[in-house]
Amino acid sequence: MSAKPITGAIIQHGPEYFDKKKSLDKAVELARTAVSKGANYIVFGETWLSGYPAWLDYCPEVAFWDHQPVKDVFLKMHENGIIIPGPETDLLCKLAKELKVGICMGANEIVKKGTKNGTIFNSLILINEKGHLVNHHRKLMPTFTERMFYGQGDGHGLKSAEVHGAQVGGLICWEHWMPLARQAMHNSGEQVHAAVWPNVHELLQVASRSYAFEGRCFVLAAGQIMKASEIPGEIELPQKYKDDPNQLILKGGSAIIGPNGKYLVEPVYDKEDILVAELDLGEVIKEKMSLDVTGHYQREDVFELKVNDRRL
Repeated sequence: MSAKPITGAIIQHGPEYFDKKKSLDKAVELARTAVSKGANYIVFGETWLSGYPAWLDYCPEVAFWDHQPVKDVFLKMHENGIIIPGPETDLLCKLAKELKVGICMGANEIVKKGTKNGTIFNSLILINEKGHLVNHHRKLMPTFTERMFYGQGDGHGLKSAEVHGAQVGGLICWEHWMPLARQAMHNSGEQVHAAVWPNVHELLQVASRSYAFEGRCFVLAAGQIMKASEIPGEIELPQKYKDDPNQLILKGGSAIIGPNGKYLVEPVYDKEDILVAELDLGEVIKEKMSLDVTGHYQREDVFELKVNDRRL
């Protein structure tokens, strides 16, 4: 294991909703800003390209059968989804190589040909500092209302990959409540973990800190910012959002956590920001002395974990 520190950053900015070109342009600008602050590993939030469908939890009528406005929005999401690999990931790979930076990006993924060509996946990609796409994970289980829009993922992306000498991995939102998914990631040797969320409220802070403590790894918990005015116009808004379109639907809460479960950067709410911290990988080994769930604190003679890592 490398003990050389890396500097991680979280981009707590919203994308340009339903516009993947403008979102990519914004991602390039934000990545350059993060690098100017010293970052060499950057995390964007859940489905940042091109936006998390937060209105599913806030707006009435979204679950009505055969509701034309929501079908229109689903079409917009699909049209602004990305193919992985594809032109958008090529652009991000080129940027990563130019800046010598690792990039973790959430995306609405589509498939153009063959099976699943009408399904959107909630996906997370990892690009290393050499510009290589080194991991592609699809969220295993869309959470509650997300099941209207997203398909189920698979175990192919339950692994870590090297970025600047560190083993880096990630999970999406409520996958952090799936014990076996966590263990699979711990077994991959993670030193730095991206926990991507739409909004890192109190209970999700608990999940992020618990993951850091359990896995003895650094956690970059990435939240997002979204205004009521950014909810698609086709969808009926609750009155309180009509009265105050600048009200925040997603309030951020991004934080950077050490392998002892303590904050390196406290949660930031209610504003766009870029959070940066140096991650001393030696701290990972120090904390494993008392708890290593992949080694001396794992009873392989009692428990057995088998992961189907085939792309389904």
